[in-house]
Amino acid sequence: MAEYRAFRGIVPAMVVPFRDDYSIDEDELQRLARWLAGHQGIGGLVTNGHTGEVFALRAAEREQVTRIVAEAVRGRAPVISGICCESPEEAAEHACMAKEAGASGLLVMPAHHWLRFGMEPEHVIEHFRRVGEAAQISLVVHVYPAWTKASYPSSLLAELVQMPWVTTVKIGTREISQYERDLHAIRRANPDCSILTCHDEYLLPTMVQGVDGALVGFASFIPELILGLYQAVRDGDLPRAREIYERIYLLKEAVYGKDEPSGAAHARLKTAMLLAGRIHSNRMRPPLRAPEGATVERIRQALQTAGLVQDAQEARK
Repeated sequence: MAEYRAFRGIVPAMVVPFRDDYSIDEDELQRLARWLAGHQGIGGLVTNGHTGEVFALRAAEREQVTRIVAEAVRGRAPVISGICCESPEEAAEHACMAKEAGASGLLVMPAHHWLRFGMEPEHVIEHFRRVGEAAQISLVVHVYPAWTKASYPSSLLAELVQMPWVTTVKIGTREISQYERDLHAIRRANPDCSILTCHDEYLLPTMVQGVDGALVGFASFIPELILGLYQAVRDGDLPRAREIYERIYLLKEAVYGKDEPSGAAHARLKTAMLLAGRIHSNRMRPPLRAPEGATVERIRQALQTAGLVQDAQEARK
């Protein structure tokens, strides 16, 4: 019988480096994966998330990215592959491909036609059931913002976390009153289910709610700061947490500003990683483009103020 694990700690949603011809830069992706997995407290690595430009990757490329990362880390951190599909049948197929490629878990995103037309609870249950039965692997629920038609109500989250495969919830409600209701509903329904904030743009306010970690793209960029923030919160050291968060806030403002993560924000994130020495290239797959001009200078200034430029060479090792 399959065993299912909950994911805890800081879980970076990885970017995907591309070569000049927009093919996946395998060497650079492997190096990034090994660097991230080398940080104590990393609870896993996510491939094929929104940060990883999943919409721009074909099915075979999604499998390729997961395989590259799994082979690079060799069990030092579990690999969680994003499943972004429209139908349960396609999602089940992608799930099996990801498991075969070395994934230890799957981040199951809502079908995107739900964003336009909405969904019934039974549609969501069926989607997860098909994926779980097909792959027999740990599933992470990806909760979309409360203002979208694809966001799951608290009652549905309580039902999902009682499914045998669902071990973790990536909670991105982005509306604090609903966020709190979701947390309580999940805890009541399944106390063993782990809850990860995915609010890159306001980590500290959502971490202090008693979550089990964070699954965020920003951890692909500044894992050391986010790990330090989470540890300070766990230790109850609020002054230390606020000190670390000030550095994160500077960078967050340059990358996300007043917005939540988006394609343009992910392009700015790649540029920040390039300037900090985390990756060699900030190339995005079309139609997205790397930022230019004043935007780049704002990111550069934020890095300097946060003291990250001096860490660039260390990050490249």
